Amino acid sequence: MATLTSGKNQMDMCSGPLFSKIVLFAIPLMLSTALQLIFHAVDVMVIGHYASHESMAAVGATGTLNVMVVNIFGGLSAGVGVFVGRYYGAHDQRRLSRSIHTGMAFALWGGIVVTILGLLAVKPILIAMQTPTEILPKACVYSWIYYSALPFQLVYNIGSAIMRAVGDTKRPLYYLTIAGVCNVILNLFFVIVCKMDVAGVAVATAISHVISAVLLVRAMLNNEKNIRFYWKKMGIDSSLMKDMLKIGIPAAIQSSFFSLSNLIIQSSINSFGSYAMAGSTTEGVVESILHVCSVSFFHTSVAFVAQNRGAGNYKRVLHSIYGCLACATGLCTIVGWSFYIFGSQLMAIFNPDPKVIDWAMQRAEVMFTTYMLLGIMETLNGTLRALGYAFSSMIITLFGACIFRVFWIWTVLPHWRSFFGLFVSYPISWIMVSLLNWAVLYYGLKMLKKELKEKQKKQLLS
Repeated sequence: MATLTSGKNQMDMCSGPLFSKIVLFAIPLMLSTALQLIFHAVDVMVIGHYASHESMAAVGATGTLNVMVVNIFGGLSAGVGVFVGRYYGAHDQRRLSRSIHTGMAFALWGGIVVTILGLLAVKPILIAMQTPTEILPKACVYSWIYYSALPFQLVYNIGSAIMRAVGDTKRPLYYLTIAGVCNVILNLFFVIVCKMDVAGVAVATAISHVISAVLLVRAMLNNEKNIRFYWKKMGIDSSLMKDMLKIGIPAAIQSSFFSLSNLIIQSSINSFGSYAMAGSTTEGVVESILHVCSVSFFHTSVAFVAQNRGAGNYKRVLHSIYGCLACATGLCTIVGWSFYIFGSQLMAIFNPDPKVIDWAMQRAEVMFTTYMLLGIMETLNGTLRALGYAFSSMIITLFGACIFRVFWIWTVLPHWRSFFGLFVSYPISWIMVSLLNWAVLYYGLKMLKKELKEKQKKQLLS
């Protein structure tokens, strides 16, 4: 078996000071995720200042649906990232290469299929979500343009998952910075100069996705030899794809059901009227920036636990979990409460309308002050996926968050009809899922310790 050496853009997570490496890995990842979210944030900001609140509501109405589709492939990318990390930690060159090329092939062809399906299905879905008729045409236009660039977005997401798995979080940050700057410039040009309204921000976002994907693929073509991408090698290894899907499919189902519950919640938001929709959209943009903290430590835990599991280092697996949990909890607490204290000022950046800000702060009162709970939940979810318990994580999330939230909306909300009554279901579900994840993690660590001891005995006997 060939020995892999860490290149200048890679990180060996299996040796050296752990906490500093977690921080050095997570910071570029947080910035990268933030820049990716800025695509949507800039859309909302430009629409909020240079168009009507109906246009802003149209962009917001599509957000949950679009995120659901991307999250499905985000779950599948987790399967790719886990195996790339394991084989990198285990110094298995052959399987590492096949993991990379299988993942990229799946991103390209899967993205094309989902784009076609999305273009056909988006209007009926928006109608089923009770999108107001005065908003529906603009929401459809935004989604149709958005879906046209989906293959590029998915290629970027899976490609960046591959880079994260070997410790490279800096270059995806550079590429998103370039794409983000282009997005801002194009948004202003298409909306202010060309008067394209919702279509303008959609086209700008689509072009930005193309730019980020092209830059990332170019980098992978010029990577260090052990993780280089070759067009001629791109193809799906059926055996490896099956293993990836064992982690990826439960993760994708989990993400889709999570997003499905959000679609039902979006329908409840829609029932409060266009100002409530605009306010929720505004708060959602700020909240998505906060979500960077929790989702970054999800990916950090996946990378560190997967590499150290592949290397057979049980103690470092434990320390990686504790380190990621401590960082996620502390950061989400500090940033969440800071966002709440300065919430009105932050909301005004995206929409200065006092009515919109009032609705936004009603949602922020619940979400921002309890966001550390999501940080804990996301880190535990990432850990379970890296250890191979994606199915258990899916079942827990399905019942503890998705079904519970739908049950809450159907039973509690009619008697407690307010934004607080709607959104308090989120922190309650985060607590439920985290407690159940802890139980599975305890079992998983016991099994991992036993597995590694057996491997050591076999190595000694041989």
